[in-house]
Amino acid sequence: MKYYDKLIFELSKPGRIGYSLPSVCEKCAGTDSIPASLRREVPPGLPQVSEVDVVRHYTNLSQMNFGVDTGFYPLGSCTMKYNPKINEEIASMPAFAALHPCQTNLTGVDEIYKGIDKALCEITGMKRFTFKPCAGAHGELAGLMIMREYHLSRGDTNRTRIIVPDSAHGTNPASAAVCGLDVVEVKSNAQGLVDVNDLKPLLDDTIAGIMMTNPNTLGLFEKDIKEIAYLVHAAGGLLYYDGANMNPLIGTVRPGDMGFDVLHLNLHKSFSTPHGGGGPGSGPVGVCEKLTPFIDVNVSGFHGNFGVILRAYAYILMLGRENVKMCGRLATLNANYIKESLKDLYKLPVTTICKHEFVFDGLINDGARDGKKGAATLDVAKRLLDFGYHAPTIYFPLLFHQAMMIEPTETESKETLDGFIEAMRKIAAEAAEDPDILHDAPHNTPVSRPDETGAARNLILKFQDACGC
Repeated sequence: MKYYDKLIFELSKPGRIGYSLPSVCEKCAGTDSIPASLRREVPPGLPQVSEVDVVRHYTNLSQMNFGVDTGFYPLGSCTMKYNPKINEEIASMPAFAALHPCQTNLTGVDEIYKGIDKALCEITGMKRFTFKPCAGAHGELAGLMIMREYHLSRGDTNRTRIIVPDSAHGTNPASAAVCGLDVVEVKSNAQGLVDVNDLKPLLDDTIAGIMMTNPNTLGLFEKDIKEIAYLVHAAGGLLYYDGANMNPLIGTVRPGDMGFDVLHLNLHKSFSTPHGGGGPGSGPVGVCEKLTPFIDVNVSGFHGNFGVILRAYAYILMLGRENVKMCGRLATLNANYIKESLKDLYKLPVTTICKHEFVFDGLINDGARDGKKGAATLDVAKRLLDFGYHAPTIYFPLLFHQAMMIEPTETESKETLDGFIEAMRKIAAEAAEDPDILHDAPHNTPVSRPDETGAARNLILKFQDACGC
């Protein structure tokens, strides 16, 4: 039995100690200064384990994790690319790592904020940025609040609706709802782009604006963006740019030049910070000239997630003006290379050139015949784990029943992409010949197919021993 097969509590044996603390005087050890309401009635039920047990247990757990430092991570819409370690070294420098938010007169920190503000304004075509938002969705909320304040300042109190494409990230309608706006959906056309004809009837004096991702979640550039911007502005609305897919446009196209008025960027995606599992993140919001008076919305204290901002600034300075534009170009090249190499085995609903990511709609031959159940997108994703690859995003966007969104990013070599393509082709062959191989996958991971619904609905948040304590 492996160390990770048991909880740390299950390794506990009474009397085992994995630490040695210095003795303290009786006065310091007293609890008289702690209010009675805050004192424990019984000692905490911590596991009693030796040092070697602790080390082995958590080392084995760490080896069960998957990340960009251990393998290829083609998670569509998440831009999980390799992050240069020099950024980590800079962020961990004592002069930065030991800062407290309440410290003042930090000239060096002020220069960093000024520098990255200038750089992001040049990259996006915006006039000014606020760095308070600590995540992409947090930035969406801040941007929508700025839009709302702008309309209210002009006496436009009827603008309580926001248009969101049916291909949008789920955070878009969620952020709008939190901001108190009603969501109006605009449909996509057969090419996977915003249907301008469906948009036109939605525009009236109740529309605060439209939220768009460009490229969209299908990895397609919204070629009608200038017309969309004209129509929305003519109706008195604003354009919000969801910067989650900014990676392929850096140094090539600026949202401000497309007509967007406000945007957020995911620094932890496009500008290099390891992320996942809920953080860390940073979603700075940029605005055009007319929205600068409303930029200081109160969404968080202090100056946002400084460590992420610092990493992003180091990343931009390291690449420089000459090289930052190559990020998007190589990401686009890699995505199209995988797409073209697999389209004979996987259904490709939109065949045009993509940007940084693309979407398959399941297998062309899933092996379903003579009453035999075919292999679904979930089965392909699970089988990929056996080949040592993280699964791509599946069942999103909701435009396709068996959606499989793949984003290779710019940091992967051709050899890595070829290995992934070979694995995907082998899986397609297995699905056609014996789909049960996929149904039972993964075959060699510590955990196979957990009951995810049951785990989400029946949470167990603390360890209980045999007596139920």
